[in-house]
Amino acid sequence: MPMSDDFDRRLRAVLPHVAERFGTPFYLYDAAGIDQTAAAFNEAFAGLDCREYFAVKALPNPAVLGRLAAHGFGFDCSSLPEIELARRTAGELFFTSNNTTTAELLTALEAGAFVTVDDEAVLDKLIAANAVPATLGFRINPGPLAPDFDAALFGHPQAAKFGIPVERLTSVVAKATHHGVRAVGLHMMIAANFRTPEPTLFALDLLTAQALRLGVEVALLNVGGGMGIPYRPGETPLDLTALAAAVRDRAGAWPAGFRPRICFENGRYMTGPHGVLVTRVVNRMSKYREVVGVDSTVNALLRSVVYDGVYHHVTAPFAGQGPAETVDVAGSLCTNIDRLAVQRVLPPVAEGDLLIVHDTGAHAHAMASVYNGRLRPKELLLHADGTVELIRRAETDDDYFATLRFEPETLSPAVHAMR
Repeated sequence: MPMSDDFDRRLRAVLPHVAERFGTPFYLYDAAGIDQTAAAFNEAFAGLDCREYFAVKALPNPAVLGRLAAHGFGFDCSSLPEIELARRTAGELFFTSNNTTTAELLTALEAGAFVTVDDEAVLDKLIAANAVPATLGFRINPGPLAPDFDAALFGHPQAAKFGIPVERLTSVVAKATHHGVRAVGLHMMIAANFRTPEPTLFALDLLTAQALRLGVEVALLNVGGGMGIPYRPGETPLDLTALAAAVRDRAGAWPAGFRPRICFENGRYMTGPHGVLVTRVVNRMSKYREVVGVDSTVNALLRSVVYDGVYHHVTAPFAGQGPAETVDVAGSLCTNIDRLAVQRVLPPVAEGDLLIVHDTGAHAHAMASVYNGRLRPKELLLHADGTVELIRRAETDDDYFATLRFEPETLSPAVHAMR
């Protein structure tokens, strides 16, 4: 949806100068907006033992992670490079793994991360490596117990690759305690980009019920991430205050002595609305449709084609006066899916005008590719005083060719024969 009035005001004041200085395309994130959302989250859950572990995959940039760490957030990691990024801050680490190798598990433990296993096979790897920690997390798949909160984007749990089937949880935890686990964490995430409290509350209720019947110490209940944002104009945002009140009510009804930490692993909700992709018009074309050609491609915003029905609002803040027109906004890839917007109403834009693609502060630059030799753009951070900081340079041709520079290595047929 259109960015906040505050972000819009701050961005308009500097955007022409930023585009001239840094060149387009680029991602730009609003530090003040990120701070405000982080502070609002902490305020909503004040008084509860509740903590956000930001999903690093959403926006893996140390400049942003450092800001979130300053609000007391930890970090949810699902790969070793994400752990390395998060370690550059002072945040506590979760390693929420799935289909994980022994090497990854051992490295995560050495980094001090709280490890959550996704399957009994992963627990078996820890056992075989004699590396079972005293406290271990278990991700649960609720299977048929779960409603279809988000089947289109996230998939129904019964078809998911994630989690230990709920009916097998007791036996898996029993195996873990036999091998030295003394306290557990329970984790579940079953929906993405939701703007109602129900998925979070369902997860909390099911995790609570499982925790109370396991007969072991439960250190934390992790309801995952997935809290959403309104991408389309007119969509209703998540009522964070109402969600927090419902969580507070449930925690208040817990039996005496049962006080696990409640954990979240949100990414999109924290940074999504506070980022934009800025691109410049390089061609105006009239075909069977009016086409606005820009200097960015869907390489830089893959989520716009990976997921069905994805929408990102597009505006032209400095376009000329005149009647609005319906256009496609397209990049330069050799594929017809390379459209940042389809049949969108915009003011009359001309070559050289700047376009803003909204709500790209999460799962945007992080998903970018170099298909067709189109390289990933730079990232900038807009500070509250109007300062704009480069926080990741654009990729270069040298980066593109770097993996083609290596020491030659050949496996000869003779070696095959010897084996």
